[in-house]
Amino acid sequence: LAPQGPSMDASKKVDLKIIIIGALGVGKTSLLHQYVHKTFYEDYRTTLGASILTKVLVVDNTPLKLQIWDTGGQERFRSMVSTFYKGSDGCMLAFDVTDRESFEALDNWRDDFLEKVIPREQDFPMVVLGNKIDLCDRQVPKEMASAWCKEKDIPYFEVSAKNNINVAEAFETLAKQALTTYKGIFESYLTDSIKLSPNDKPRKRCC
Repeated sequence: LAPQGPSMDASKKVDLKIIIIGALGVGKTSLLHQYVHKTFYEDYRTTLGASILTKVLVVDNTPLKLQIWDTGGQERFRSMVSTFYKGSDGCMLAFDVTDRESFEALDNWRDDFLEKVIPREQDFPMVVLGNKIDLCDRQVPKEMASAWCKEKDIPYFEVSAKNNINVAEAFETLAKQALTTYKGIFESYLTDSIKLSPNDKPRKRCC
């Protein structure tokens, strides 16, 4: 996200793009609607391409406008979905705890995302959501998902879109990560912009 002005004003609203990716049927649309509208979305029509919802909140005294992109999980749409990655400030990886294959697909989703979001480092703002913990036919133990996330240093949340468990916490953790990264990029942009030439020596600032 490109900085828009000469200084970082904490009171100025920051726009951040968040994208939710993961296999078909893991509940990405339901998670998004639960977070934005506080309702459980039971329409099971597949998301084709992407749909966008916005949410305004305050993180660390900074007003944020999250533009959250809900993407389709069908394999045949994978190349189209990856075109939506560009410009993302944060990524939410979702799987279904009752579907082992959706968990095993996380590596591919994560790798595909990081390959296409350039130039970005490996510690891109990201969280993992294990959805549908309200169901009893669980196939992915919490310990297994936690270990995968710990290895990659990604926060993990066990969530239920239906019962609204940990959904807001997951989104707001990602928003906080994305804002921190945004501010870091902004500060480095400012630092670079005031370097007049390679030979300039740092000068002490007064006042």
